[in-house]
Amino acid sequence: MTAEPVAVDVVVVGAGPAGSCAATALARRGHSVILLERGPFAGSKNMYGGVVYPRILDQLHPNWWEEVPIQRWITRRSTMVLTDSQAMTVDFRSQHWADPPYNGATAYRPDFDHWLAQKAEADGVQVVTSTTAVGLLRDEAGRIVGVRTDRPDGDLRASVVIACDGVNSFLAKEAGLFREHQTAADNYTVGVKETIALPRDVIEQRFGVRGREGVDIEILGGTGGVNGGGFVYTNLDTLGVGVVLKLPALAAQQQRPEEIIADLKAHPAIAPLVEGGEVVEYSAHLIPEAGRSMMPTLTTDGMLVAGDAASMCLAAGIWLEGVNFAMASGMYAGEATADALAAGDTSAPGLAGYERRLGDTFVLRDHDKLHRAPGLVLSDRVQHQYPQMIANVVERVFRVDNPQPKPGLRRIVREERKRAGIGIRDLARDAWTGLRSFG
Repeated sequence: MTAEPVAVDVVVVGAGPAGSCAATALARRGHSVILLERGPFAGSKNMYGGVVYPRILDQLHPNWWEEVPIQRWITRRSTMVLTDSQAMTVDFRSQHWADPPYNGATAYRPDFDHWLAQKAEADGVQVVTSTTAVGLLRDEAGRIVGVRTDRPDGDLRASVVIACDGVNSFLAKEAGLFREHQTAADNYTVGVKETIALPRDVIEQRFGVRGREGVDIEILGGTGGVNGGGFVYTNLDTLGVGVVLKLPALAAQQQRPEEIIADLKAHPAIAPLVEGGEVVEYSAHLIPEAGRSMMPTLTTDGMLVAGDAASMCLAAGIWLEGVNFAMASGMYAGEATADALAAGDTSAPGLAGYERRLGDTFVLRDHDKLHRAPGLVLSDRVQHQYPQMIANVVERVFRVDNPQPKPGLRRIVREERKRAGIGIRDLARDAWTGLRSFG
């Protein structure tokens, strides 16, 4: 970088999936783009290791599956309900997911993000690493015209800034795009994960998979009384095991996250899966969990917000997605910016094509449809009362109490609902919310 401010069409801040896809879309429309990354390489600071759903890449990188650096293709998806001594699992396997175009995959985000940034660079994007955007540049009228960086010679001037700077987006906050209630602690969870090394053949035997097949286990319960959930993912020769914990609930009790993970690993349903493994990494990441209700204003004069910076993470119990929303929002941000540049209008109205694209696709439609789901999934009843009721109902259905006759399913459900302290009105209300969200 030179001593004079650099002038390009667009500065994209953050070389995660949203940033790289935004930069790629712009470069392919012939625009000069700087992709700014504070780490030494794209993905270097990302500790995420979970399931990604890359089908949106069909529009940017056809046949992406031939080169994308994934660990395993998810062919089994399990939902597990845990109590202290019980586990009930719904397990689904599909061989359709074992062949292109696949469904989901486990991936290390440092590998995945680096690959996406390399694809952007191959399209002509200038990737600038080890540089942090510390603030916004504005002209005399107050319009955003670039970013300030942590380098003395590093002001970057641009017609548009696309903020993809993560869940704590300082640029979006500086631009005044978040309202106070949208950044409240109650809107966030913290994901805490251990990466556990096991031989590849041991993983395949324990989880019943072969080759590049993989398993995704999502868990309700097992979080030590803290609202949230757990997970187990298979990589090639490691497991991702961890919990997602609601911040206020975590702060209100005494257990540390690593203690909660230790208790989860000791559960009779999980212990045989992780036995003999060695913890090779421990990491944590803040997650925007409240969905549509915490999304900021997405555009302002000279700036767009995408990915986690725009709180585009779908945490709806059945569906737990984020990387696909980041890639899609980044791509649409790039396309809308290219249209605005072509029209010579990069004001908020000129960039409005961004939100129109989001509203016409799964990005906002899924968030709008499922806006009630995070509150339901993280509610005290779903977290602490339903798991015990469900597990007890299943145990009694399969328990043989001869010489006593079988009591019948309706009686079992009624008795266990009362034992769990769930009122009939609460059950009906939660069922109605669930139907409205997932139906």
